[in-house]
Amino acid sequence: MAATSVRTLLLVLGGYLFGSIPFGLIFAKILGGTDVREHGSGNIGATNVSRVAGPGAGTLTLIFDAGKGAAAVWLAARFTEHSASAMMFAGLAALLGHCFPIWLRFKGGKGVATALGVFLVLCPLAAVAGVLLFLLVVAFWRYVSLGSLAAAAAMPLLVYFLWAPGHAPPMVITLGTLFAAVLLFYKHDANLQRLVDGTEPKYSFGKSKGEER
Repeated sequence: MAATSVRTLLLVLGGYLFGSIPFGLIFAKILGGTDVREHGSGNIGATNVSRVAGPGAGTLTLIFDAGKGAAAVWLAARFTEHSASAMMFAGLAALLGHCFPIWLRFKGGKGVATALGVFLVLCPLAAVAGVLLFLLVVAFWRYVSLGSLAAAAAMPLLVYFLWAPGHAPPMVITLGTLFAAVLLFYKHDANLQRLVDGTEPKYSFGKSKGEER
């Protein structure tokens, strides 16, 4: 029992540290020669990286940010025989690491891509459904933040109904998904205010100095 607890603790700590790796900052510097925090919205997420350093850097940021969430959950599954608690805690730790990275004085991204990676491993059907909802909202309204918030709001229900045929997810998964959704809304507080005020910039491909997160 003690060994299992220590293993889970190490997986959670590793998930946080891995989630803290600022891939957006790294790729923007390598491919764009710039500190993404000093341009656009100042956010290290894929959307702002794409605007500041180009779509190539943005795409790599999206892949690697999602990858660190997926890796945290996959490793927890691998070393705990698919313990739902360990997988959820490790995934949330990676998400918290991305949003509040120790390397950047706890000023990180908004967590959408990392959350996607977490749920791609935890509940692939729910993750795919969330991506489709995100794409539909962005295609229709052209607000990345609105698409992200729509997917975050829907994820608890998507996970609940798509976890397994005829089976509800464990309580830790349900509560963890709710926590992730609340965290994403918290990180999008400024975007929410601009959406209400009608001042949120719409997304367009290519480099830009807009304030879209």
